[in-house]
Amino acid sequence: MFRVSLGRISPHFVAVARPTRGSLFRIYRDTRFSPDGPPFKTHVGIHFSHASGKDAHAPVFYLHLEPDNCFVAAGIWHPDNRALTRVRTAIARDTEQWAKIRKKLTLEGDRLSRPPRGFDCSHPFIDDLKMKDFVTSVPLSEEQVCSAILMRDFASACRKMSPLVEFTTKALGLKY
Repeated sequence: MFRVSLGRISPHFVAVARPTRGSLFRIYRDTRFSPDGPPFKTHVGIHFSHASGKDAHAPVFYLHLEPDNCFVAAGIWHPDNRALTRVRTAIARDTEQWAKIRKKLTLEGDRLSRPPRGFDCSHPFIDDLKMKDFVTSVPLSEEQVCSAILMRDFASACRKMSPLVEFTTKALGLKY
């Protein structure tokens, strides 16, 4: 069911069933720098990234399941400097397309306090150019998560957020 639903959005986003480095994030927390933290995460994270994506920082659709905090997210989270510059350049160059996306979606994530070097401070989307992440999300209720139509709701949320994923994917020179 999922493969068919996501395949209608883009055939280049995949679920990887490997037990390590697959779509399901590991359950263990990194406790090296946390003296008293629990060793396990309290949520499940599943990412469906671009087939060409090498890590979790590529364009992605994401499902987060946690008590009182379930959501579907999409976009590109913590891209490296090269990818970040490519996305920002695409926004600066294609303001009409970006305006259509921004009219429908709210960006989330970290942002710079000042405009990035090399970008016009008076650009109409200067606040977006300050973003360090290009992510949006759709909340899911626990009733939705526990229902038989979860995959339909997940696919619907992915369709809603797909313009952002398409824009970032193309900005990185990948096929959508």
